[in-house]
Amino acid sequence: MPTLGFDRAPEFLGNLLNTLTERGRHLLRGITHGSSHALSEAELIELGETLLSRRGEATGVALAQTLLAGYAAASPAERLAFLTALGDLFGPDRAQIEQAMARVQKEGFSSAAVSALHEAAEPRRQELIRRLNLAPGGTEALVRMREMLLANIAEHPQLRPVDSDFVHLFASWFNRGFLVLQRIDWTTPANILEKIIRYEAVHAIKNWDDLRRRLAPPDRRCYGFFHPQLIDEPLIFVEVALTKEIPGSIAPLLAEDRVPIEAAQASTAAFYSISNTQKGLGGISFGNFLIKQVVEELKRELPNLHTFVTLSPAPTFANWLKRERAADNSAALDTADKETLALLDQPGWHEDGAMVERIRPVLLAAAAYYFLEAKDKRGRVADAVARFHLGNGARLERLNFLGDTSENGLRQSYGLMVNYLYAPDAIESNHEAFVEKGIVTAAPVVRKRLKSGTASAA
Repeated sequence: MPTLGFDRAPEFLGNLLNTLTERGRHLLRGITHGSSHALSEAELIELGETLLSRRGEATGVALAQTLLAGYAAASPAERLAFLTALGDLFGPDRAQIEQAMARVQKEGFSSAAVSALHEAAEPRRQELIRRLNLAPGGTEALVRMREMLLANIAEHPQLRPVDSDFVHLFASWFNRGFLVLQRIDWTTPANILEKIIRYEAVHAIKNWDDLRRRLAPPDRRCYGFFHPQLIDEPLIFVEVALTKEIPGSIAPLLAEDRVPIEAAQASTAAFYSISNTQKGLGGISFGNFLIKQVVEELKRELPNLHTFVTLSPAPTFANWLKRERAADNSAALDTADKETLALLDQPGWHEDGAMVERIRPVLLAAAAYYFLEAKDKRGRVADAVARFHLGNGARLERLNFLGDTSENGLRQSYGLMVNYLYAPDAIESNHEAFVEKGIVTAAPVVRKRLKSGTASAA
């Protein structure tokens, strides 16, 4: 029997899948209006129930494709109603749970009885989501579905159990084993480069020339994680500047007239922008794996690099400082501090040398308190960016006064930026200290910024 050439295998398998899907679609005639039409909430629910009841793979793929297409074409109200129905109508089967519990009571905690209880307790929507994922483009469609769910969850808290099931499944489907690290450079396909411009969330990319300055020079790198089911969609990407010293401000890194250096001249790799791209994957962590793998990649490529740091924003520092200034009994600020920081309300303060010198020590002392002592309502380190890097095993290395004097930088942090140091030999111990004991590992220069009497034992 002749063998199938390897180069023709993808085409053959694709044609086979399309044939099976088309056969299944024929079976659906009379059930739906067709995959190109919007479906109502009732029709989407009926299709979901039918999909869960079928065992045929071809029929299942066609059903899944029809449901996802009908959902995508439906009105926002119908889509939201279907998401709500996932919570109301596609939960665990109560009768099966009662049977499984009765079996446990009868047989004890045998592996078979416990397994049956576990299976019965799983919400039916999890299996429905799994089957929808089998449709061509199903993974991306489900990511978009969760994006809408997240956009409505605050006003519709009954969606939270549905979101928990999405997170449970996505955490498996998008785990590190399925992610592929790719370098993104000026030769990367244009459709991906366009998305880098669109998705950049920290320092906006103005145009193609700006993008070229971040990708093409020998002292610049960009890496992203990709998933096999979202080939041309980076899930997260990081921009890296290769420098001779730890940078304290963003403007020189992005300057149009910057003079590049050769990569071999650099001693430091500065991660200056990390952007998650898929709202529907919110809460699924990629960044911790990305930074650590990029560090290893850079170490292999450039043995001359010995310092790995971030140049990070402090996006909620200004709001926190405003609350402390307004508080009657602030643990971080005294009356004199508040009087000095009132200068922050004056337009152009950052361009007035006298005001800058008055504000600098007070603001940096407040920033040290913010990163080392301040907690959010859940008792966590107040700054989300700090939680991310400290949880990854970084050290709080330096506070940079007026590190970002852009309009956005002044608004969100009064220009403050932060360096987090990733020392390969200390990452694991720093991570354990933070996660297990809540200890913020910080350089002495940061701790010295704390005013006497405000620091806890460290």
